[in-house]
Parts: sequence; structure tokens; C-alpha cells
Amino acid sequence: MTSIADGAVIIQTSAESAPSTPSWFGEVALLAGYLRKHGVLSQINERVRFARRRFGRYEVIDFLAVLFGYAISGERTLEAFYERLQPFAVPFMALFERDHLPARSTLSRFLAALTETPVEALRTLFLDDLLSRPLSHEKQIGGLRDRAGNAWMVFDIDGTREAARQRALPQTEELPAACRRLDDVCAPGYTGRKRGQVVRTRTVISQAHSSQWLGSFGNRGNGRYRTELRQALAAITRYLTAHQLPKGLALLRLDGQYGTGAVLADLAGFAFVTRGKEYTVLDHPLVQARLHLPPDQFQQRPESQVVRSLYDCPEVPVGSLGVPCRVVVATHPASKKKSPVGVTRAGVVYELFFTNLPQQGFTASDVVEGYLHRGAFEPALADEDREQDPDRWCSLSSCGQECWQLVSQWVWNLRLELGHHLHPDPVRTTEFAPTIPPPAPHTAPPSGYAPPHVGLAWKAGRFSGQDFALQPDGTLRCPAGQKLIPHEQRREADGSLRVVYGASIRSCRPCPLREQWRVVRARPPRSRAR
Repeated sequence: MTSIADGAVIIQTSAESAPSTPSWFGEVALLAGYLRKHGVLSQINERVRFARRRFGRYEVIDFLAVLFGYAISGERTLEAFYERLQPFAVPFMALFERDHLPARSTLSRFLAALTETPVEALRTLFLDDLLSRPLSHEKQIGGLRDRAGNAWMVFDIDGTREAARQRALPQTEELPAACRRLDDVCAPGYTGRKRGQVVRTRTVISQAHSSQWLGSFGNRGNGRYRTELRQALAAITRYLTAHQLPKGLALLRLDGQYGTGAVLADLAGFAFVTRGKEYTVLDHPLVQARLHLPPDQFQQRPESQVVRSLYDCPEVPVGSLGVPCRVVVATHPASKKKSPVGVTRAGVVYELFFTNLPQQGFTASDVVEGYLHRGAFEPALADEDREQDPDRWCSLSSCGQECWQLVSQWVWNLRLELGHHLHPDPVRTTEFAPTIPPPAPHTAPPSGYAPPHVGLAWKAGRFSGQDFALQPDGTLRCPAGQKLIPHEQRREADGSLRVVYGASIRSCRPCPLREQWRVVRARPPRSRAR
């Protein structure tokens, strides 16, 4: 019998356990050192205070260190995390300048006893840490440029939910009411595609250009979305103040649940775009008059065969409060399958988009595309679920779960920051549409016509053609804010082309500026260029 054993190789075994270092321990050491370098750990000790009995020798930083490690590890449960961490408990806590690892039961009691005050202190410190260091040395924050060349800062606000399944219990008159462990953190609500009987909803804020999280606000059931929206606006205001940006250049992309007049009234001072659900707007005389005219534009997504006809309706009162809003109505023929969004009337599906963006910078198609590009926010949520899964249950109390989700977002932002240091790629600035250059004064366009000449005022105090602003889509905007569309083109004897514009009679009759009205004529002379 031959042997392939090498006599120089000696194999020794031992009954003593020698566990391998967890694969995520190196990242914990890196992030803990980064937090220690910037004084974040000491600030947590000073600013996040919570004194309760039965915690023994432990401080808040001890429990937050465990949550930071849990978020970095990606372990599915705290039990699995503690099993991998236990052999390395002393070096792990030394990374956070602490001595003892809290037991899992002690951590559970800490999260269950947490109150709103320390959680809000942690939320404030989380945002302070984000604003204290720019993502790049050039302090790039990205942006979006419209057709007028203006730069906008885009923020996404949306709700995400986690469903929980509960065991069915018998319910009879003899038995007491069921007491569920998740009653403090969950409630019945909309589950979407997730399986479960109760849900927890949290509103998250993302800076769309850098993918950084600005905050998370969670509540039982469907949440308190208006309260959470006000909290989100406060966080965005702090972000804009830190970067010395005016509030008027912040563009909020909102989920369709915010598409009511009552909610839009809370957005004073911010630009926004959202899908509307106040379908009574379709019965407004201004909208009905506009729907009887040809559409402004047509829009089609590359991945869809649906072609939408777009009708731009400025200054339409929305909701019971009559909030003035620019309404873009998108229509397309109904199919045999019920449309998941919009309302169907007489075989036509009507979708509403509410915004207050200027028409000079965003056409109707730009508004719809801007909202539908919220799809870029969904991959960010999917990446967060895959890398960290902040919606996994860490505590059965509302404040405890909120604390865990803040720490999870903190880890996400730190990973982005350190990754940008490793690969300092410039933060993207999206040119949503090419900027419309001003026409050259004496340049004949390829069509053979010189720049148009507008009609002059026939009497002092009357409007002239210069008072009607030309829009990117070829229409005119009168001093009262109404749209004029080309009704007729006439070829004159001298070779020039006269374009006659007109507005809806329903818009002109009640207009207070009617006395100064005059028909606008655009008369481009024939070019001499051959």
C-alpha cells in the first residue's frame, strides 16, 4: 500500500476552542476608530443622557456600541450577533473605550425603558455629525439643473413599512383579551405586498444626490405622516442652513399619500412635486376648460408602452383650503386591467401631479418625469434592506426600535463617507434638461427666419407683446399668469409669418387686467440669408 503523506507535515489537534474572528470585526474597528477620532463617542456620553435602575455599571454608550456593531455585522438576530461576539467581547468594547459588554437581556431592558428625550438627543447628534463633515473636500453636495439653468437640491421623503405576523389566538367571551408583545410598536395598517397582520411605518429622508439619510421617524400602524412630515422639513431646513442654501431652491419629491391640499399647506416655502389624490380637482372649471384643448406634451417611459397626454393647469386651488397649485393632468386610454393609480372616467385614466415649480424651468413633461424618477429612491431603500435591514425587530418598544433605526442610518452614512474617501468620485449634478440658451440678436435660425418681432402697444397703458413671456414649450404666459397657445399662422405678403396666440375665454372674462389687454402678434421677418 502506498501513502501520499508528507513526513514534513505535522498536524496537531486540541480540544480547546479557538473561534475565528468574525468577518465584520475589521469594519467595526475602522468605524469605531473614525467615530473616536472625530469625538462622536465623547459627545454621545455628554449629550445622550438616560439614567434608570437595573442597568448596573453600564452607560448609554455601552448599549449604543452594541447597536453599532449589530448594524455593521449584518447578523440576522441579536442572538446570532452575541454568539459571534462573545469570544471577542473585551476587544470589541475596548474599540469604544469601554470595559464590559452588556448582556443581551440588559440591552433588551435598556431599549424597553428608553424614552423620547434621549432618542431625540441621539437624533440631533446624528444630524449634527452628518453636517459637521462634508462628503468631499470640495464640499460637493450635488444638484439638479432645470431648463432655465437654476440649480435645485432634491430631497426624497417617503414612508417604508415592516409587517409582523402574529399567531392566531382563540377569542371567546370566557377568555381575556389577547395581549400582544408588539402592541407598543405595531398596529393594524396597510401591509402592501408584505405578509403580516400588524405594521410599523417610518418616514425616511434622503438627499437624492449623495444618497445620505437625514433622519427616520417611525410610528405604529400607518404612522402619523403629517407630524413626521413636519419633522422631516425641520431636518431639511437644518441641512440647508448648514450648507448656506436658500429654502426656495430645495425640491421635495413626496409620496402620493401627501397629495392633498391640507398636506401641501404644510410645505410653505419649499418647492415640491407629488402625485395628487384630490381627484375633485378634475371637476374645476379651469381644469375642464384645459382638458377640452389639445395637450401640451406627450410623455412615455422607456420601460412602458403607455403614452400619456399632459395638460398643464397653473394656479388651480386644491383641497378645502384652496391651496394654489400647478396641476399637471396626465391621461391615457384605459385597458382591460384596472389601473393601479389614477381614476378612470369614460374609458380614460386621469392621473394628477401637483407642483409649484416654475413653468420656465420645468415643462409638464419635466414635472412628470421628475416625480417618476422617485424610482431611484426605491433602489436606495432596497440596498439599505439588503446591507443592514434596519426594519428587523430589535426592540418591542417604540423608542427602542427608533433608537436602533437611527444607529442603522448612522452606519449607512459613515460607510458612504469613508467609501467616498477611498474613491473620491464627484457627487453627481443632474442636468434634467438642456438649458435653453438666449437667442442671438441677429442670427437666422435653420428654418430661415430671424428672431421674432412682437407687436407694440397701440396705446399708452396697454400691454405689448413684450409683456407676454415665451415659455419653453412654445406657449406664452400673460401678465395674469394664464397660458396663451398658438391658434393661427398667417403668411403675410412680405414673406413674414404671423403667429396669433389666444387664451381661454373663461380665463379672460374675469381677468382684472382685461382693460389693458391686446392681442399679441409675433411677426418674424423673412431672413435675407440664402
